[in-house]
Amino acid sequence: MITRLMILSGSAFAGLAVVLGAFGAHGLRSKISPEQLQSFETGVKYQFIHALAILLLGILSDRIPAGGARWSYYLFTSGIVLFSGSLYLLSTRDVMGISSWKSFLGPITPLGGLCMIAGWITLFIAAFRSTSL
Repeated sequence: MITRLMILSGSAFAGLAVVLGAFGAHGLRSKISPEQLQSFETGVKYQFIHALAILLLGILSDRIPAGGARWSYYLFTSGIVLFSGSLYLLSTRDVMGISSWKSFLGPITPLGGLCMIAGWITLFIAAFRSTSL
């Protein structure tokens, strides 16, 4: 069941990254500053990389310890939502009328980054412990 969820959510996150990347390039370019657009694009890039990582987890889930695959999945997913999601909101806060959210959203971005890092460490440990790789 978790393998199916990994494949489904990984492909959904990847598809959404393509949509958001196109939206940033074509819909936001004239509405936000170049610095904000760069931050938005960073969110897209990290979302896409971690969506591919989730797909990889789905493919490898029968070859690495289940707990390691599951925790990596949870951490990557949390990282996408927190890191990329907060960058999307921070980058578009003026357009969306949520300028006052900066002090709330700012600290969320590094927490998402920590989740992504922890996901990679968890995957490394699970792969290291695997006897079928």
